[in-house]
Amino acid sequence: MAKQTVLKVSEGRTEETIKGFLKSLLEKGVVEAILIPKRLPSGDGFAQTLIHDPEKMDGACALSLTMPVQSAKVASHLSIKNLNKKVAAVLKACEIRAIVELAKFLQVKLDNLFLIGVDCPGTFEVSDYSKMIQEGREGEKLTGEILKGMERGEAVPPQGYVFRPACEMCEYPVPKADIHIKLFGYKTDEEVGLEIGEKLEKELEEKGILSFSGNEPSSRKEIVDRVVAERAKKRDAAFQEFSGGVKDLQSFLDRFSTCIRCHNCMVACPICYCKECVFRTAIFEHEGDQFLRWADRKGGIRMPTDTLIFHLIRMSHMVTSCIGCGLCDSACPSRLPVATLFRSVGDKIQKMFKYVPGRDVNEVPPVATFKEDELKIESGAL
Repeated sequence: MAKQTVLKVSEGRTEETIKGFLKSLLEKGVVEAILIPKRLPSGDGFAQTLIHDPEKMDGACALSLTMPVQSAKVASHLSIKNLNKKVAAVLKACEIRAIVELAKFLQVKLDNLFLIGVDCPGTFEVSDYSKMIQEGREGEKLTGEILKGMERGEAVPPQGYVFRPACEMCEYPVPKADIHIKLFGYKTDEEVGLEIGEKLEKELEEKGILSFSGNEPSSRKEIVDRVVAERAKKRDAAFQEFSGGVKDLQSFLDRFSTCIRCHNCMVACPICYCKECVFRTAIFEHEGDQFLRWADRKGGIRMPTDTLIFHLIRMSHMVTSCIGCGLCDSACPSRLPVATLFRSVGDKIQKMFKYVPGRDVNEVPPVATFKEDELKIESGAL
């Protein structure tokens, strides 16, 4: 059973208080290193950084407002081979859900990996955040404004900017983690909530890092429920708009007509983990005469070819495990609605199998099971 406590914030310095707690995990030997976003020297962005020396925690930011990479992939590279020392990773809710999915496919080992999740207000595109800073906005002040909004469940971007579309329709802003840093509903200039799982609660208490006292604000559940409801409403609206414009293969091709098949969406996706991929083989490297035969038969063909099959094969491979992080959207040079495609199709298929990706590491994914009647659609399921 997880235990609750609070971190008292000194002089309104919320980021410093959280950073001080994380630093103590290194100083007291709870973990050997922490993977955490750290501000770039320029101040206009963040990069995931693996920190061993507690004195190198300057610039670390648990509530980074960008997501330049999907940290589930970083956790996979970090843990999959011979991670014999304990490492903590500070992650957003979607990154934790992706790690849970990858653990089911033996792509992440959780033995010595401790997950630290932070309530997420949403993130900005990397370029948008950089532009905000270049316009004169101070990064820590911007974070403070977002935190203040989270107290009421109303985190609002600066005028002229929006959170990434995937964040606006993410109905999982609250993570499940070994350490959960709670922000929604808290007066974060006074205190921050903590929920500590069974793996760490005894050690943190014995080493004097925490004492367990204090309850979360009575309004927190109502605030979180309201945030989830607002995002679900935006999700449903996005799904309806997309499905209204994409009704058949031709309309799908029209919508994705500017796809250049760069594979950026595949590279950015945390669930696309295959070491051997059909799209990295010679199968789609056709001979020149083949293109000419197709052009002769049809009168003309689109180049590059196989755009439709690329998206359909990718979708069939991992749509049940799509956690909706939206990094595919961010990686697309043509700004195609790849995330909306995967989320809208994934939503229907996940409901068909009664499966929620990232919910529970012990929950078997649909692609790893077979039931004779699994494709019988219940009335009203879709």
